[in-house]
Amino acid sequence: MRRSSIGLIVVGAIIAIALVSGIGAYNGLVSSETAVENKFSQIDVNLQRRADLIPNLVNTVKGYAAHEREVLQSIADARSRLVGAGTPAEKAAADAELTGALSRLLVVVENYPTLKADTQFARLMDELSGTENRIAVARKDYNDAVSAYNARLRRFPNSIYASMFGFERKELYKATEGAEKVPEVSF
Repeated sequence: MRRSSIGLIVVGAIIAIALVSGIGAYNGLVSSETAVENKFSQIDVNLQRRADLIPNLVNTVKGYAAHEREVLQSIADARSRLVGAGTPAEKAAADAELTGALSRLLVVVENYPTLKADTQFARLMDELSGTENRIAVARKDYNDAVSAYNARLRRFPNSIYASMFGFERKELYKATEGAEKVPEVSF
């Protein structure tokens, strides 16, 4: 009788340890996944901020450069794709397209010295520049959170609990192919 009660206590202790470990691992994975979602929403917020600034910037440029319709249309199209993108990969591709369109806009601006001197345009460009910096920081923070989350998923015993509860690896926010090349600006 004494042996069976000791055996039950040992089995109960093992089950209790496994249960506490599982709860801790699950809660840690939930916290990490929530951090990743939060960081992605920060990218979204900043991309939306940039998308909201662009119509004002385009309208300001339109007043000075009405015949530059192609550049302005490419910005509007790229902005629409960015706003409609859902996954990190889609957002990265749309973001790269919009960045390219904005660089073409800057070439147009160089041809209009009075536009560069316009205070509203200068203010909008400053806001856009600040937003670009925020986007870069948000991307870095997101990728850091995804890396920590993915590493947590792969560590033992989290890997067991992650597969049991359906946690999956998250995708890093990657630059599109060719983004490492400096855009060519010619006059």
